[in-house]
Amino acid sequence: MKTAVVVFPGSNCDRDVQRAVSETLKTSVDMVWHEETEFASEPDLVILPGGFSYGDYLRSGAMAARSPIIAAVRRHAEAGRLLLGICNGFQVLTETKLLPGALLANTTTTFICKKCYVRVEQTNNRFTSGLKKGEIVEYPIAHHEGLYFLPPAELEELEKAGRVVFRYADPTTGKAGAEYAPNGSLNGIAGICNEHGNILGLMPHPERATVAHLNGGSDGEAFWLSIARGFAERSAR
Repeated sequence: MKTAVVVFPGSNCDRDVQRAVSETLKTSVDMVWHEETEFASEPDLVILPGGFSYGDYLRSGAMAARSPIIAAVRRHAEAGRLLLGICNGFQVLTETKLLPGALLANTTTTFICKKCYVRVEQTNNRFTSGLKKGEIVEYPIAHHEGLYFLPPAELEELEKAGRVVFRYADPTTGKAGAEYAPNGSLNGIAGICNEHGNILGLMPHPERATVAHLNGGSDGEAFWLSIARGFAERSAR
C-alpha cells in the first residue's frame, strides 16, 4: 500500500506518522511538501498530519486548505482513494469541505494534551473494518480546537447516516458521548467519515500510540493494520 504524508509549514506529527506507518506496515512512506501540485507516484493512502500548519493563523487548517497540494489531495479523494486527516489534518478536511462541520476551540479554552479513550462506533468504512464495533482504544489528544460542531439538523443527519466513526468514551463502563469529551465536542464525536467511507478525520493521534517502547501505547497499531486490511480486501475483489 503506497502512502504519502503531506507536510505543511508547522506540521509536527508528520514524522510520527511516517514512522508509525512504515514500522507497522513495513512499507516506505513518501513525504510530500505542500508546495507540490502532484504526487510523484499515485498513493493509495494520503495522510494530512497533525501540528500547527501555518502557525494556525486565521483559523486552524484554513491556510493549509489553500496550499497548492490540496488540488491533488481533492482529486485523490474524489477518485475514491483513501484520505486520512489527523488532528490538524481533520481541521484541514473540514476547511476544504471534504468533510462537514468545523473544529472549534475547546470548552476549556486551553490546549489539551493527554491520553484519552474513544469507542469505535462503526466499521463500515475503509479504515476501521479490522477493528470491532464498540471496542475502546486509547489514543492521545493534543489540540486547542477539537470541539466538533455541526448545526443541529446536519448533526442529526450525520448521526443517522452512521458516519460517526469514533466517539470519546469511558474505558471502565464503555459508555460514550459528550460527557466524556475533554474538549466539549458535540455528541462526543472524535472522528467522522464521508458517505463513501474513503475519507476519515479524527482528532486523537493513533500514530502516538503505535511504537510502544517510545510512548507506552500500542492501540494505534491495530488502526494502521485495519487500514491495510481494508485496502487489501478491496483490491482483491
